[in-house]
Amino acid sequence: MTRKEKGVWVSWNENIQHKYKNLYTVQTEKELQEVVEKSEKLRIFGNKQSSADISAGLETLVDIRNYNKILSYDDTKLQITVEAGITLETLIEAIENKGWCIPCLPDINTVTLGGALATGTHGTSGKILAQYVQSFRIVLADGTLKEVIDGDELMDALRVSMGVLGVFSTITIACEPNYTLHVKEAPQKDAIWTKNLKEKIDQYDFLRVLWMPHTDKGYVITGDKIAPEKNIIEKNGPSYLKYRRDVSKILYKHTHTYPWFTSVANKILALAFFNSKKEHKGSLYQATVTKSRGSTLELAEWTIALDDFQKVFEELKAEINKWSNKSFIHIPMDVRFIKADNSWLSYAYKQDTVTVGCVSRNAQTADSYEAFKTVENIFIKHGGRPHWGKRFKARDPEMEQLYPKWNDFKNLRKKLDPNNKFLNTYLKELFDEK
Repeated sequence: MTRKEKGVWVSWNENIQHKYKNLYTVQTEKELQEVVEKSEKLRIFGNKQSSADISAGLETLVDIRNYNKILSYDDTKLQITVEAGITLETLIEAIENKGWCIPCLPDINTVTLGGALATGTHGTSGKILAQYVQSFRIVLADGTLKEVIDGDELMDALRVSMGVLGVFSTITIACEPNYTLHVKEAPQKDAIWTKNLKEKIDQYDFLRVLWMPHTDKGYVITGDKIAPEKNIIEKNGPSYLKYRRDVSKILYKHTHTYPWFTSVANKILALAFFNSKKEHKGSLYQATVTKSRGSTLELAEWTIALDDFQKVFEELKAEINKWSNKSFIHIPMDVRFIKADNSWLSYAYKQDTVTVGCVSRNAQTADSYEAFKTVENIFIKHGGRPHWGKRFKARDPEMEQLYPKWNDFKNLRKKLDPNNKFLNTYLKELFDEK
């Protein structure tokens, strides 16, 4: 274990910064226990890619990225046990080498597993990532270890817990046999892709929509399982598609000053970069995970019950199409689908869910990005739930209404961490702790 004294913790976008007194880098479970036990207050961080201020802000910080080993495989159960600081990239590539997969993967692979689980990270057309966890070893606030397995009463609270019930140490994940997807991509008018969504979710093994505000279109990505040896004619689109992020950065550079220009930029980007029909195949990981993220993004994401999505979408579209509204949203808005589960703070708790991501390409001006406010107001109005690792303003009173198990979670948190060791200022506000 190494210790660094006095410095500044800086998030991936450099727009969240906190001073610290002690920064520990741990490599073993014993070191993790030791620093948790002796610290009065601390937060754990990985690759710093959260848009919410949950990873730092206390005098003592723990960098978990070197606590990243693969500990064991269970070939009979198709399970892998790893340390919490492992990145999704390392984890997924390891299980692919075994001929396995995790059936629902997020869009990026650069985050640590512990951080991804704690914040409810998800993919589409399946469950949140945490639902595939079979067991955790966690370090409690007093430094002791506790093992929690699938079926234990604590498990549904622990799966999505923002690191406030304890620190994830080792994690065992259940996998499935790997499979190949035949992926097709094409633009569709809003009136088409929003119709009969329930049937489409059942029809495809993979479904994702990149909605393009101010264009009346979505870019629809579907995937069907096929035999690995099946031949398809691949269509990768024009070679200039690789420049989308560069062009986006240029077009959106001054939209915080001239929000109306976003509408023009969106139309240009949709025509140039979201107008091609593409077709390819690969494993779930190869075919659907971006494997990178531009460092200019700030994100909000809201989820809504599948049954309520249509009316929320129509209201959102009508609101942002008003020229009197400054909420001109950068494209694309990422629309994905999650199956119902029982995790207390899951966005899909007891309901099939649609998630809608909202992006600002200008991280440094994200605080004045009106779209975040408009999206939050509309989703809150209809019972939408925010992504824990992304931007939102709602706090304890709203959460009590949105999450049926919110107060149960708060009571459990207080029981496991009576001295609020794991709460920074942001989390104190979220849980209404003085």
